Amino acid sequence: MKTTTSLRQAIMARRAVVVPGCHDALSAKIIAAAGFEAIQISGYGVAASLLGKPDVGLVQMKDILDITWNIVQAVNIPVMADIDTGGGNAVNARAIVERLIPMGVAGLNIEDQVFPKRCGHMAGKEVIPAEEMAGKIRACAEVRDALDKDFIINARTDAFASQGLDEALRRCNLYLEAGADLAFIDGIKTKADIQRAIRELKGPLSVNLMDAISGMKTELVPIPELAAMGVGRVSIPVASIMVTHKALTAFFTALRNSPTGILAGQTQWASSFEEFTDFVGLKEYRQLEDRYLPRETLEAKYHGTPKIVG
Repeated sequence: MKTTTSLRQAIMARRAVVVPGCHDALSAKIIAAAGFEAIQISGYGVAASLLGKPDVGLVQMKDILDITWNIVQAVNIPVMADIDTGGGNAVNARAIVERLIPMGVAGLNIEDQVFPKRCGHMAGKEVIPAEEMAGKIRACAEVRDALDKDFIINARTDAFASQGLDEALRRCNLYLEAGADLAFIDGIKTKADIQRAIRELKGPLSVNLMDAISGMKTELVPIPELAAMGVGRVSIPVASIMVTHKALTAFFTALRNSPTGILAGQTQWASSFEEFTDFVGLKEYRQLEDRYLPRETLEAKYHGTPKIVG
């Protein structure tokens, strides 16, 4: 089954399929290995991991597309891209989708913020006119319908923070009518708000639980309850980068403060070299070498004196 088809079926079943966010190919592989059935790329995480900067529209679209390609190649589960505001107007958004679908991306997130955008949980967000966003959705949907009808378009509105739930629902329904498959109200607050959105939306709802620990601005509702309510997708976009930040901070702080300058025997801090190289596929690459390289080359490479090349 195509990844687009499996993702579409999961979302349209409205069983609250959990789609964690990754920030690079390694975090994507870890999430997939943990058993999740789909993944999304976190713009928040990409900005932090690539630039060490906040998610305020600083990452170039070329970088987003390059990172997306790397992630799709690293896993065999559906990947949803994050294209922020679509790279400009509707024509720009269309051009991006024309590149994403041939890459093997299963879906995308696009939002109705003014550029430069910012993380949905930051203050100071502004939104473009709803009709302008609907035009971006129509442009993306035309490409979807031409290239892969199962490709998922998730339309996000950031109107809740400044204009309330009524306006957020109006916008989401407009976007669904324009061709979006899924609607996401960023920063929706309570379980009651989620229930109302499920009742009034003309398509499935995506709920964002941020780190799955605090929920940030949205009430943390257990996944089985969200599934029973009929939520289409549950997003956990920032956990990978925040867990990474905490783990690296703790390790290097301990290393710097160690009287010996080392942490001898403290294996709880890290995977072993063998575990990690196995995880990233070194054994598979050795098998490819065995298949393709001449025997004398392998003997020299691994058992003798390496040849000087050049």
